[in-house]
This record gives sequence, structure tokens and C-alpha cells, in this order.
Amino acid sequence: MTLPSSANPTNTAVSASNNYNQLDPATEARVEDLLSQMTLTEKIGQLFQLNPFGPFDRDHFEAQKAEAAKAERPFHYIPQLRHDMEDLLREGRIGSFLNVTIPSVINHCQRIIMEESRLRIPLIVGSDVIHGYRTIFPIPLGESATWNPALLEQASRVAAEEASAAGVDWIYAPMVDIARDPRWGRIAEGAGEDPFVGMAMARARVRGFQSTDLTSGRRIAACPKHYIGYGAAEAGRDYNTTDFSERTLRDVYLPPFVAAFDAGAGSVMSSFNEISGVPATANPLVLKTILRHELQWPGLVVSDYESVAELVPHGIAADLKDAARLSILAGLDIEMVSDGYPKHLPELIESGEVPLAAVDEAVRRVLRLKFRLGLFENPYTDETLADKIMLRPDFRELALEVAQESMVLLKNEADILPLSPQTRLAVIGPLANNRADLLGCWSLHNHPEDVETVLKGLSVYLPEDHWEYVAGCAIRDEAPPDIAKAVKAAEAADVVLLVLGEGANMSGEGHSRTHLGLPGRQQELVDAVAATGKPLVCVLMSGRPLVIPQLNEQVQALLAAWHGGIRAGRAIADILFGTVNPSGKLTASWPRSEGQIPVYYAHKNTGRPAHEAGTKQFAELFKSVYIDAPNSPLFPFGFGLSYTQFAYSNLKVERPFLGLDETLIVSATVTNCGSHAGAEVVQLYVRDLVGSVTRPVKELKGFQKISLQPGEQQTVRFEIPVCKLGFTGWDMNHRVEPGDFKVWIGPNSATGLEGDFAVTAR
Repeated sequence: MTLPSSANPTNTAVSASNNYNQLDPATEARVEDLLSQMTLTEKIGQLFQLNPFGPFDRDHFEAQKAEAAKAERPFHYIPQLRHDMEDLLREGRIGSFLNVTIPSVINHCQRIIMEESRLRIPLIVGSDVIHGYRTIFPIPLGESATWNPALLEQASRVAAEEASAAGVDWIYAPMVDIARDPRWGRIAEGAGEDPFVGMAMARARVRGFQSTDLTSGRRIAACPKHYIGYGAAEAGRDYNTTDFSERTLRDVYLPPFVAAFDAGAGSVMSSFNEISGVPATANPLVLKTILRHELQWPGLVVSDYESVAELVPHGIAADLKDAARLSILAGLDIEMVSDGYPKHLPELIESGEVPLAAVDEAVRRVLRLKFRLGLFENPYTDETLADKIMLRPDFRELALEVAQESMVLLKNEADILPLSPQTRLAVIGPLANNRADLLGCWSLHNHPEDVETVLKGLSVYLPEDHWEYVAGCAIRDEAPPDIAKAVKAAEAADVVLLVLGEGANMSGEGHSRTHLGLPGRQQELVDAVAATGKPLVCVLMSGRPLVIPQLNEQVQALLAAWHGGIRAGRAIADILFGTVNPSGKLTASWPRSEGQIPVYYAHKNTGRPAHEAGTKQFAELFKSVYIDAPNSPLFPFGFGLSYTQFAYSNLKVERPFLGLDETLIVSATVTNCGSHAGAEVVQLYVRDLVGSVTRPVKELKGFQKISLQPGEQQTVRFEIPVCKLGFTGWDMNHRVEPGDFKVWIGPNSATGLEGDFAVTAR
């Protein structure tokens, strides 16, 4: 299970991490001893996860609120446990909790188990911590635009520190799905369209989540998701059918998971979608053949939310009993929330439809992880720690650094940016004075009061009498916008700063879109302000690539700020005024129109390729082109501007003829030709010109993020083992084939210095 490293040197310090995939004889002996003592009920209990709280009780809520007010302390509502929960814990019928982050409740339940149950097998508590716990970082798609895995490892460690202090043992992240359709809302949660970037970010996040020496003294297990191919949902509609070849599964969707496993991930979550007609939750090819037999991976598999029960509407299970049978036989270990296992496994085992050995093997994986996490020795959480550790100053500083590096400058006509502190600004748009939406999707444990708005960030650089703020319109409300006031403010300003985009609830799970332009009446607002003739700078916040060709034509500068987390406002201001030179690069292509989707750089050539990217059919009749738009995206994968200019020269391929066991060594000189210090992401792409199966026109195989002073140059060197240039061949075996290759080193996927090399059979 080894894949190429990101070749991304950095000075950012990282820490050691736990590896839950190294089998330890002493642990295995403990697992077998405990397993031999367990009843069938206790075994099945370890394979069942649920939320332990009962329905919301208004009277209980009001009583707690009144008690807090009487005691003059902050009110934190603690829900009531299900009426039968304590008995279930005593009887060993529950093995894990979902999204419980109240230490006193976790300790109460653990105490029942450790003091009153027969075998004292502690709970494992899982939670969705996607881009921070209390210290919210940019959405993962934005984080990946840093192209800085070591920085993201640090961010993931912060998430682990805070989550661990709240009692979480198991983080349901990173999401490592490859996503090439921005209509799919969950593109926000991952690293974009490319497997190589996905691998680098998967390793970094797993290492960060599973860091050693957390302040709590506890450990965290990562859970990469969603295994597998979830990002291929047809029409970009969440939970929809997927249909891709096994070769695509192995070459595109699988590599980030393998990278996560190599980094020591202790678990994986199965996806909602089907693979070749069989949903992942009950798919023996992906859960057994690939995961267990080929990769020899020993970690546990948890279903996604109720995905066992969803086998019934999928149409491969007649009822919940049938769904439970299919899932356990396919290799699913823990069932999340739906209760097919506890209800039906006893009778399925008694009837012989499910062998007891299948249950035992699943229980082994659960117990193994609990032992490796140290839960038997340390089941309790320090109930005072969370208040001490959340939002530590160093955590907030790291959130600022990640936000700064995540933002991508897409346009800067006539070097309108950075702005001068003497500039009189009209700040217009619904996201300029917004807190909650800057947190983005999947920020479950957030507090909007923690967020610095764009206006707050601007106040660091401009006195209040140098800017006027007008919201102009709502994010998506169709109510009449206040255009007249916005136009008046624009006319009185030197520069208009538009702060536009999506709300946090417009991306993420279940939030797919068919139209990816500015929502609501924001474009109408832009049209009116643009008519004033004032220079326009746009900060664009979103959870996905947007379709904005009209906006791009209207503005002089465009900054993709994503949903940037608690420090987004300050990071934006730092970039606008030049304290920070933007260095982010896109990890997902931005289409010109929804009709191009999916548009991604690593596409196949076809038998009738366009001679040049972006050529229309009027010039190339009967080629694979559109008659009404270019093929190329508006902004390609890997693209991002700087306040300085970088020149590439002197490409060298050290050995143009290589054997299968040798290493490709390629270098180029990068020079900072501008007047600002800056960071550049240097990218290496290859193309296998002839294969036994068709190959992409380009594939990323290396990147390095370097910093250069004005006038400084650096030779950037890549070493790529030839064995890493392989693919899944016609016979479904991984292979590297002799032949001719192209290689590029450049600033993005659309341009760069080009060279040649060949792989020989010797």
C-alpha cells in the first residue's frame, strides 16, 4: 500500500502520528481473550452505533435554562438520554455513539459500562469534524488550495486537540472522494478533482487527526470517507446513482483511500452509492476483494448514516433483515444508526444464513481499535479541559495562516490589487458583514460569534471614514435589493469591494445545485454597480467552483475566498492590502457553464480531439468540441495568481531513457521576476502517449511550494520512480508499460515547459 509522496518540502513543523494498521501481537492476544468471553448479544452490541439521546423535550429544556439563569452561569443544554439507554449499556448492546460531544454525558455512559456491565468494553465516540471542531478552518476544498500538506496536518491536529477534549475518539474525516462535478454539494468537503492531490491531503489529514501526545492524553482515530466513488454521483445530485468502470475505481477513486491507509487510518466509512449495481455498504468487491485480500488492510468499516437500511430502497434487499445479511457478509463491521444488526443478526446466525465467524471477525476489528486507542485504560474525559483548550491563541493564528494560503487570486487586471490604505472603499454585498456563512458547511460545533467578518478585517487597514458598507441584497432571497443605496455608495468611492457568493447552507451534504452562478439577485446588484464605471474588486465566497463568466468580465480583480472559517475576514483584508501575497491554487477546475460539467484537466483525448483547448466547432468541424463554447474551463486546475510574476526556464530531463526500476528526474528553474516576495506551487505533469488502454492527456505526479524573494531563482527538482507511472491495464492488473512520455513543469495544468522521456523494457 505505497503511493507517491507529494514531494512538498516545507518548514512547517509536523508531529508524530499513531498508526492503527500495524498489528501488535500483544493487542491481538487481548482481542482474542476478550472475544472468547463474549456472548452473541455482546458481540452484536459492538457492531451497533447510535445517537443515545431521546426526542427533544421542551419542558426539560426550559428547566435547564431556568436553572442556569438562577445560578448565573452560561446555559448549555444537555439532552436527555433515551429511556432505555442505561439498560442497553449495562447489557453490552451498544458499542459506539454518534456525534455526542458533551463530556459529562460521555463519562456518565462510560461509567455505567465500566462499573455495571459484565465485560466493561468502553464506548468509542465518533463525530463529524470536517474542517475544525471549535476552531473552524476553511472548508477542505479551500484548505486543499493551499497545496501545503504539512500546514493541513497541523490544522487537523488542532481539530483533534479540541475534539478529543470534548470526548471524541473517532473523527469521521477526511473526506477523500474525488469530485469532478461542482454541482455536487459535497465537493466542498474534499480536495477536488485530482487523485495525486487527494493522496497528499489524505495522508496529511490522517496524520494530523491521529497525532500523538494530544493535550487530553487521549488518542483519535481518523475515518476517511466515503468508500468509494461517491463523488461520481450522476448529475451532481447527492446520493444519486454512480456508474464507472473498475479501472476508474482503481486509478481515480481508490488512490486517496490507499494513501490514508498508508498513513495509518484506523477505519473507513462506506459510501451511500452503488458500484456496478451493488451499493458500497454491501459490496464484496470493494469491502473484501480490494480492502481485505488485495490491500491486506486490518481496519474497521463503518456504514454511513442508515446506509444498511437504505439497501432496501436501493432495491437489492427485500427488507432490513436481508440488508443486515448482505452487509455483514460483504464485510461491513459497524452499522450506523439503523438497527438491522441488533434486530436480525441473532436469527440470521441461528438459521445459518450468516456464519458466526463473520460476526467474530467484525468484532475483532472493533476491539482492536478500542485497544489501540487506549480506551480500556482511559475511558473517561476530563470535563474541565474543553473550556481551557478551545480557540487557543495559537489555534486562531493557525486558522488565519490556513485561510491566507487557501485563497486563490483568479484575476488582477492592471494590478488593481493590493489596495492602498488611502483608498476610499464602497463595500457592497451580503457576505461582507456576515459571520455564520463564513463557517461553511459541516461546522457542527461552531459558534458564529468566533468569526471575524470582512468588515472587521478591513478595519485593521482603513479608518471608518474611508469606507461605507451596503449589503445591497440578501444571499439568495428574491426580495428587491437595495440597489439605489449601493450605487450611491459606489459613486462616492475610489474602488468598489464586492463580497458575494453562496451561503454556508448551499453546499455540503444534500445541497446540490443545477445553476452555479451567483444566487438570488446578486448578479443584478453587480450589474447596477458595474454601470457606475468604478473599478470593481470581488471577493467570492463559495463551497464549490462557481460559473461566473459574466462576473469575471465585469470585475478588475477576483479573489476566491471559499468559506474561510473563523479568521476569513482578517485573511481577506491581509490579501487585499498586500500584507499577504496570495499563493493559493485551484484543486478543481471552474467551468464556463454548467453544460461543460464534468470538466477536469485529466480527461481522455478521444479519437477526434480538438487541436487546441478551447477551439470551437466552427473552426474544427467534426471534432470533440462544442459549437457554442470552448472546451477549456474558465479557470483550470492548478491555476492561481500572485502579486509577483514567476518565470519558468531551463527544463532538464536528466535521463531521457529509463528502465522500469529507475527514477525519472526532472528539474526547472523558477525565477521571481516581480517586485514582491511570493510563494509558487510548481507542478509536474506527465502523459503516457501510448498505452494498452487509453490514458489521460495529463496527470499530476509532483508539486512543490517554494518561496522566492524578488529577483531570486531556484532550481526545482522532482524525482518520480518509474513504478509510480503505472495504471490499471486491460487485464485489470496494475502495470507500467514501456513507451514514450511527455513531461511538463509549470504553474498550472494548462501551461508549462515541455519535455520528453521514454521508458524501456530493460
